[in-house]
Amino acid sequence: MAKTEVILIQNVVGLGGESDQVKVSAGYARNYLVPQGLAISQTQTNKRRLEALRQRRAEREAHELNSMSELGKSLSKVTLTLAVKTGDDGKMFGSVTAGTIADALRTQLEVSLDKRKIHLEKPIHSLGETDVELRLHPDVRSSVKIIVVSSNPKPEVVADAAADPAKGEKRSSRNALNRKGGSGSESV
Repeated sequence: MAKTEVILIQNVVGLGGESDQVKVSAGYARNYLVPQGLAISQTQTNKRRLEALRQRRAEREAHELNSMSELGKSLSKVTLTLAVKTGDDGKMFGSVTAGTIADALRTQLEVSLDKRKIHLEKPIHSLGETDVELRLHPDVRSSVKIIVVSSNPKPEVVADAAADPAKGEKRSSRNALNRKGGSGSESV
């Protein structure tokens, strides 16, 4: 199978990044990479262009590192509050996932962050406070504090019937009649 060397102009998943020189099959280069504008053939003219591509890639990576470092510092100071539905006993319906956290960051803080950069070992299944790790860049890790609260208020404790003397007397007289063998509707 014929191989040819090409210079990648853009990142290609599974192949390489911008300005990388890679060896691929001739058909893949001719039919896909070059027509899509993802790569150029390796010639003397294009080798000179390679230095400009490398400089552009280095500048872009340095900019990404700086912006992610700043974002990490600002997010580490933030506390994010998530309201979830709970049952009467305070147990959550469902769980809080990385996607939920990414949506909350977008709506509450106007920070667009890919959910794959939010590292949860397992989804959050309980109310309370949790620190969540953010992997913003291979060299930048940060954390954000998440507080999970109930969105529905706790129901008020209903007064027990025994505590209400009027209800308690009716129940006890009815029970006394039932013990004697009569029904509650007979007159005494």
